[in-house]
Amino acid sequence: MAEAEEQETESLEESTDESEEEESEEEPKLKYERLSNGVTEILQKDAASCMTVHDKFLALGTHYGKVYLLDVQGNITQKFDVVQVFGLYSGEEFHETFDCPIKIIAVHPQYVRSSCKQFVTGGKKLLLFERSWMSRWKSSVLHEGEGNIRSVKWRGHLIAWANNMGVKIFDITSKQRITNVPRDDISLRPDMYPCSLCWKDNVTLIIGWGTSVKICSVKERHASEMRDLPSRYVEIVSQFETEFYISGLAPLCDQLVVLSYVKEVSEKTEREYCARPRLDIIQPLAETCEEISSDALTVRGFQENECRDYHLEYSEGESLFYIVSPRDVVVAKERDQDDHIDWLLEKKKYEEALMAAEISQRNIKRHKILDIGLAYINHLVEKGDYDIAARKCQKILGKNAALWEYEVYKFKEIGQLKAISPYLPRGDPVLKPLIYEMILHEFLESDYEGFATLIREWPGDLYNNSVIVQAVRDHLKKDSQNRTLLKTLAELYTYDKNYGNALEIYLTLRHKDVFQLIHKHNLFSSIKDKIVLLMDFDSEKAVDMLLDNEDKISIKKVVEELEDRPELQHVYLHKLFKRDHHKGQRYHEKQISLYAEYDRPNLLPFLRDSTHCPLEKALEICQQRNFVEETVYLLSRMGNSRSALKMIMEELHDVDKAIEFAKEQDDGELWEDLILYSIDKPPFITGLLNNIGTHVDPILLIHRIKEGMEIPNLRDSLVKILQDYNLQILLREGCKKILVADSLSLLKKMHRTQMKGVLVDEENICESCLSPILPSDAAKPFSVVIFHCRHMFHKECLPVPSMASPAQFCNICSAKHRGPGSAILEMKK
Repeated sequence: MAEAEEQETESLEESTDESEEEESEEEPKLKYERLSNGVTEILQKDAASCMTVHDKFLALGTHYGKVYLLDVQGNITQKFDVVQVFGLYSGEEFHETFDCPIKIIAVHPQYVRSSCKQFVTGGKKLLLFERSWMSRWKSSVLHEGEGNIRSVKWRGHLIAWANNMGVKIFDITSKQRITNVPRDDISLRPDMYPCSLCWKDNVTLIIGWGTSVKICSVKERHASEMRDLPSRYVEIVSQFETEFYISGLAPLCDQLVVLSYVKEVSEKTEREYCARPRLDIIQPLAETCEEISSDALTVRGFQENECRDYHLEYSEGESLFYIVSPRDVVVAKERDQDDHIDWLLEKKKYEEALMAAEISQRNIKRHKILDIGLAYINHLVEKGDYDIAARKCQKILGKNAALWEYEVYKFKEIGQLKAISPYLPRGDPVLKPLIYEMILHEFLESDYEGFATLIREWPGDLYNNSVIVQAVRDHLKKDSQNRTLLKTLAELYTYDKNYGNALEIYLTLRHKDVFQLIHKHNLFSSIKDKIVLLMDFDSEKAVDMLLDNEDKISIKKVVEELEDRPELQHVYLHKLFKRDHHKGQRYHEKQISLYAEYDRPNLLPFLRDSTHCPLEKALEICQQRNFVEETVYLLSRMGNSRSALKMIMEELHDVDKAIEFAKEQDDGELWEDLILYSIDKPPFITGLLNNIGTHVDPILLIHRIKEGMEIPNLRDSLVKILQDYNLQILLREGCKKILVADSLSLLKKMHRTQMKGVLVDEENICESCLSPILPSDAAKPFSVVIFHCRHMFHKECLPVPSMASPAQFCNICSAKHRGPGSAILEMKK
């Protein structure tokens, strides 16, 4: 028996999945399972005819008139043979035997309250049973005469029922029937295609009959419209047709669950047959509907069932739907996150499944994020997306070293170690050294550049450095000039603190990192005999490094090492001189010839800035090489200005430079020599006229000009002399005005200062008699003299001024004329 039930359950699920694959690739909204245990026992002997759901209990009615109370697992808790209102959590009961068959029964939703002890039964008529104040039950007829009542639904204060003519709604509060909704297709037998009713909320009734669905809204009537009409009325807000016959309805949020009875035509016999019932989720619209999902269910004996044999019940608040057929009860429930992940994995949507699991990791029960991630990696590897699979390892494997090592070996088996190498952990966690060495060997055999990249990026403590060094050296035996391998070997030597070997390789390769290596590891003692190599590689960086570390490699040592390379020696000494004019003073004599040979533009600045340069030696070298400008400077610096000026005039023929030189020397004899040399050279005379106006009286030059000599631009030169003269006059007058204004301003300031009062109190003393300046008796007359130097005297303590020198002066300051010590205040009383 258990094996048969298991096979039937599997059959139900398989048929559902097949339907999904045939009709849509979208994810189903519901999942299904067969209600077994006691239900199976009941339906082997009897056939289910109806079911109702309340709280965690199910009431199942059978064709033989039995009613079974079940729990949600399908276990029987109680059995009834007559109509009975039985309290689930209390001892109260109602028993009654009716004189006609009862088709349906509905209990007041608030039956547990003492004021709501009501229920209705439906058969040939609709009866309302109420318990009176004497705890007696009384019945009243709400409706009769329109055939059997097969469906009743009670919600709040409204009772809806369906008979052969249509659907009625009764207001239990006002005791009025408020509407009648007639059935559309009167050709269908109401006993074969019964009406399905369900309340969406307290004022929304959904009616399904045949292939028609109507959504009705109960509304309050305006007081002005009431007259003799009920206080409420019903408006149909949506009406549409379905493809199949409706066997049951249930609300699902703003959507609708529809159980449909399906008939299909056989292609072989062209006869109609009963197909599997369908459970659809639809979105109602004003005049139509939109299908959200559709599932065909394989229930037991579906080939023999009619539309009336199916029923749909639901548990409010739990989204549980019960599909009842004579031989089967199937529970449909909304799919949870585990089901959603199952579907994604089935469709091989691993990335979406992983994301869904991460988002809902607290809610999922059957899945683990790690398991989904590993399945995703395997899927990517099977597809050949090795790089994506390797990249996902970082996120999925996290800090699990064992899983990392397992995945690395798996990538090795398929020959894709290179794909996973960029994503291996390098800190937390750290894998076994063998893992990293295995990948490095893989690159070393096929990709030198990739190998070099890994050596640069991976910390040296991840692998056995000596093993990798030996492997690189073995490869260099085959290709000794491979720059990539040499550079990588130098880096490995550096990791191994074998800086000497690393430095040799860097210098051989002329690699830019050689200077960084020297600085970082303080290798200055190793480069004392390699200075020429460093200078040949990059003289600028080498010189900067040597000058920054004079304490480690002396200037003398560097100069000696560069003795055979004077051009490099000059570069070093030149930068040394630029940094400090005095540090390399012992080499200034040598630098004269170096500048003359390799850098003449900087020779003159060197001669000007150096105070340790032997002038005679410099003059000799400059004269030998005919360096006129440098020779002129040296002659002037040695005091031989007339020879320097002569060289400018005779060698350079540059009157402007000669004038500039004369201005610098500011020597009248030089000006005289310049005028004498220029007097017979008209271009020189023009230059002199234009430039000497502020240094020499132009009249002296003009008087010496021979009559009849043609001088270029003479008129312009004379005009410039006059303009310069006028400018000098204006400048003098302006300076005079400024001087007078400043003097007046300062005089006024001094006068204001001297006019200020001076504080005299008991602490001040007479500088002559050293007694307090103020008398102890303030009533007595006194006289005090205070000088600008702030010295104070009693008047009688000062000498009497003579007729020859009537002014008084401070005895202390010994002033003999009016000045800072002059008297400024005389106090009398």
